Amino acid sequence: MLSYAVAFLIIALIAAIFGFTGIAAAAANIAKIIFYIFLILFLLALISGLLRGAGV
Repeated sequence: MLSYAVAFLIIALIAAIFGFTGIAAAAANIAKIIFYIFLILFLLALISGLLRGAGV
C-alpha cells in the first residue's frame, strides 16, 4: 500500500513539473489518503503484535 502512495506522489510531482496542476493536486490527494490508510493499518498491526506478544 505504501508503494501506491509513493507512485501517486511521483505522478503528482511529474504532473506539477509539466504544469498539470489539476492532475497534480488530485494525485497528491490520493497519495495522502493512501498514506494515512497505510499509517492506520500499520499502527493497528503494531498494537496487535505487541498485545499478542504480551500474552493479552
